[in-house]
Amino acid sequence: MFATWGRLVYNLRFTVIGVMVALMLGLGAYGLGLEKNLSQSGWDDPGSESVAAAKLADGTFGRDTTADVVILYTAPEGKTVDDPAFAAQITKNLEEAVENHPDQILKVNGSYWTTKLPQLADATKEHAIASVAIAGANDTEVAANFREVRDVFYIDGVDVQLAGLQPVTGTLNDTMANDVHRMELLAIPAVGVLLFFVFGGLVAAALPLIVGGLTIIAANGIVKLFTQFTEVNAFVVPVVSLIGLGLAIDYGLFMVSRFREEIAEGYDNSDAVRRTVMTAGRTVVFSATMVTASLGGLLIFPQGFLKSVAYGAIAAVMLAALISVTVLPAILAILGRRVDALGLKFMRKTKTAEEIENSFWGRLTQWVMKHPLKVAIPIVIGLLLLTIPISGIKFGGINETYLPPDNPTRLAQEQFDELFPNNRTEPIKLVVEGAQGADLTQIVRDASEAPGLVEKFSINNPTKDGVTVFKAGLVDRNDSEATIAYLRSMDVPDGATVLVGGTPAIEQDSIAALLDNLPLMVTLVVLLTTLLMFLAFGSLVLPIKAVLMTALGLGATLGILTWIFIDGHGSSLMNFTPGPIMSPVLVLIMAIIYGLSTDYEVFLLSRMVEARAQGASTTESVRVGTAHTGRIITAAALILIVVTGAFAFSELVMMKYIAYGMIAALVLDATVIRMFLVPAVMKLLGDDCWWAPAWMKRIQERLGLGEPILDDERMPDDVPEIAAVGVPAPQQPHSGSGQRTPSTRDAVERVQPPRTAAAARIAETAEPLTGEPMTEPIPQVTPRPAPERQTPRPPQDALRPPAQKPRGPQGQEPSARQAQEPSARQAQEPPARRPMQAPVSPRRGAEPPATEDRPIESWLSSLRMPNGSQSNGRAVADAHAGAGPHPSQARQAQQQVREAPPQARPAQPQAGPVQPDARQAQPQTRQAPSQARPAQPATAAWPAPTTPAESTDTPPTNGTSAPRRGRHAEGAQTVSVSELLARQRRD
Repeated sequence: MFATWGRLVYNLRFTVIGVMVALMLGLGAYGLGLEKNLSQSGWDDPGSESVAAAKLADGTFGRDTTADVVILYTAPEGKTVDDPAFAAQITKNLEEAVENHPDQILKVNGSYWTTKLPQLADATKEHAIASVAIAGANDTEVAANFREVRDVFYIDGVDVQLAGLQPVTGTLNDTMANDVHRMELLAIPAVGVLLFFVFGGLVAAALPLIVGGLTIIAANGIVKLFTQFTEVNAFVVPVVSLIGLGLAIDYGLFMVSRFREEIAEGYDNSDAVRRTVMTAGRTVVFSATMVTASLGGLLIFPQGFLKSVAYGAIAAVMLAALISVTVLPAILAILGRRVDALGLKFMRKTKTAEEIENSFWGRLTQWVMKHPLKVAIPIVIGLLLLTIPISGIKFGGINETYLPPDNPTRLAQEQFDELFPNNRTEPIKLVVEGAQGADLTQIVRDASEAPGLVEKFSINNPTKDGVTVFKAGLVDRNDSEATIAYLRSMDVPDGATVLVGGTPAIEQDSIAALLDNLPLMVTLVVLLTTLLMFLAFGSLVLPIKAVLMTALGLGATLGILTWIFIDGHGSSLMNFTPGPIMSPVLVLIMAIIYGLSTDYEVFLLSRMVEARAQGASTTESVRVGTAHTGRIITAAALILIVVTGAFAFSELVMMKYIAYGMIAALVLDATVIRMFLVPAVMKLLGDDCWWAPAWMKRIQERLGLGEPILDDERMPDDVPEIAAVGVPAPQQPHSGSGQRTPSTRDAVERVQPPRTAAAARIAETAEPLTGEPMTEPIPQVTPRPAPERQTPRPPQDALRPPAQKPRGPQGQEPSARQAQEPSARQAQEPPARRPMQAPVSPRRGAEPPATEDRPIESWLSSLRMPNGSQSNGRAVADAHAGAGPHPSQARQAQQQVREAPPQARPAQPQAGPVQPDARQAQPQTRQAPSQARPAQPATAAWPAPTTPAESTDTPPTNGTSAPRRGRHAEGAQTVSVSELLARQRRD
């Protein structure tokens, strides 16, 4: 499936880019103005008692607008709030605000100057308050209307502070918007710089950013589409930016890295794109599916906030994967090797698989697997110790304490709570239905005995339609559990219903709903990701191991967060107030961390399973997988740290919590767990890593979801397989002209990948070896007719076996240098076309006589004899039969050659290069058998040129060999190198 998709994307690359980019930009255009459609609600449990109380009260009396906006006025120094001029300024401002903004401001609920209520001013008369109702049918409309009229309440020369629900909520939303803007200004350029150093080129670095940018743009359009059907919390915007940009860049990094690796291995653009989609693209799709499953667990919870985040995050993840397997491969298909353009040459060096496996990550993994227990035990103990602080975790709701201590809105709210404790903006409420007279009085009396109250319950809304609402302030709204439990356990008169509501009760019910659904969410996510990982890798042990590793990392991360944000370590440095964390945010961070951990686990295991599928052992698979993904995972983690680092500077402690949680999780997961703990544990498990029940493996095979086995596709189609020694070679068909078209080494190397630097240096300095397989023409599988050309035959001396070489004066053999020069000249001449002869299996029965003066080079020399010579064939056959002079005769002949004076030796020809080592170029051979033909004169001239047809069809006569075509002579018996080595050891 992925191979077909890769070919399709390559063939339609321009169409894919045009269609997909247009679609993403269209979604981005539709998503403009998303902020206006987002809601501020979704933090509660719709099925809780507190929400039922709110619905009953709002349905009877309308929405409670008392705490919408509370304006705190401070009189000038030396005056009081009763000063006529001061009072006139305030009254005029409130009247003009209502008159000029009737669609946004519903009414002024009351002020000290219009009601003269003493509880609306403090005891010193230096401060007074006014309550303003904002128009709107729901939280989203109210927040939007307040944003438009926020500035109209300020008066020149008067100290005015805004407190209440809408100022706090608006400040929180503005802070999140500023965080996103900061990320766009700081994180994206920083990520671009980091990618440049990772890839070493501007083009390669820009590709993941393109994926990330298109992902965020399109995700906003999809989120806006969701707002047409359900409420979406405003918190989804920074989450989409964080997860969408981070994962999109990770996927782009993984795809581009694999493409560059395939290009470095020598594949052309089409094959490199196809293989990249088959491997990295498949991994990206599985990773996105598992991250989606992790985030999909948020849909189990009843809170709209978590559902909103799940919608946006899932959309971002799926878009990132879609763009990574469509637009990105299409761009890579166009770029090809230009993917490394516009960069520094020394930085953008693409490494082959062998170089990657021998890199730092490969050596580190080898060291880890040599000491698995020494590595695994300390890491596990350390992670468990980091988990200990999680026992002190506390949950709470969102309020002004999430803002920095010096934030103006927070200061205003804190001052209001201090000056007017009986007018809390977030009191606890009792909604009583069906009680009147004495029953109603008894309920209020009993309720006022609840712990944690700063006042007794008083009427908030008088009785209407049998419904009465009472309210009372709390000492600490985050410590309301005991108060709510007492109120809900009270005895109520028959026929009466008492519902406990208000913001503190809504928060407690939300926490209870989260804790009740958390086990189900964890179970489903673990089971689903385990199943997906099994389908991807075919092992049941690997998913279980991944879950345990993720649990260790997640526990350590939550322990670190508790130690910092709840226990307060480092709070002054990071400018936040320690306190309870919102339970929905905690669940969100758990889902994000689990998804990222699964993402990196898939990246790591995919290369391990790929190596295993190609036949590697468990140890080698772990080393290869870690070496190939270690650098990518580290780079991906650094990129995400940079992205989340922008949110670490947020003024909102909730965003700090998410940012520092992800940073801690990334550091632990990408380094300690993936690079150390995983290889150590897999080494200890051994081959059990790949176990799964047979019936499960059969299901995976039927579904066809296993890791693809990629064969080496770089060998051209027209290069035949070389027959083994002793096996007849296949006869090649003749062309119409009766000619054969050989493929030389140069022709083969033109279709092979370029040599590495080391191989090029060796090829430049090494002397050519005559008689080696790749120095001779190789017949093509499908021969094509070629024009005939005449080639000069080499000297006859070079074509004779060593036993027939002419002797110098006094019967001495020619020197090694003399012997090797004709062979060198012969190697320089183009060989004539002649069909390869089928080698004949060697005769094992006879062994040549052992001799200490016959080294292995002499045996190899026999293999390098020019074939086509019958005398050579007889010489080789005689050598196999054991014929030849006694070893003492051979040593005597060699000694005569060494002792002969220079003037007695044959003259050395000047033509042909001189080999640096005469023994290596032409080793001395033993004397020819007695039945060998007499030696020809040393001054034999070159024979007349012959046509290829003559050399092919006419057998050599008079002891003259045809041009060489292979290692062995026609009809001669052959012997393998391994046999020669064995004989040498026996000798």
